[in-house]
Amino acid sequence: MKKVFFVSLTALFLITNSCKKETDYNQIDEDLIVQYISDNNLDALATGSGLYYVIENTGNGDFPNISSTVTVAYKGTLIDGTIFDQSGPSGATFPLLNVIQGWQEGIPYFSEGGSGILLIPSSLGYGSQSVGNIPPNSVLIFEVSVLNVF
Repeated sequence: MKKVFFVSLTALFLITNSCKKETDYNQIDEDLIVQYISDNNLDALATGSGLYYVIENTGNGDFPNISSTVTVAYKGTLIDGTIFDQSGPSGATFPLLNVIQGWQEGIPYFSEGGSGILLIPSSLGYGSQSVGNIPPNSVLIFEVSVLNVF
């Protein structure tokens, strides 16, 4: 009887300790973004995917869609303010199909001439990959101005 109890207890111990708890980056990102919004007094809107966006200027042109090519002036920062990329004032031109998912979802909220901020969770950015000087699982903040929609 003692052997059965010991074997059962050992099996239970191994099962419970072998289940490695995964980090919930979606919740971590959500908490970081909400804190950033609060700290910076932003009036942000949330989407179901975890993306937040701020419309600063509505613009007056066409709205892009996933098939559009856009010219966007932008500055990308990490949540701590470290700049990792930026365009010049004349912007950079991208097919939306060729950019990160956060841009594919977020840029269509801005019409031509519109500007604002995209707050992108890591799952819609580069995820667990390190890209350039962007660490894995990083929230990305983009200040964007949509200059042209093609």
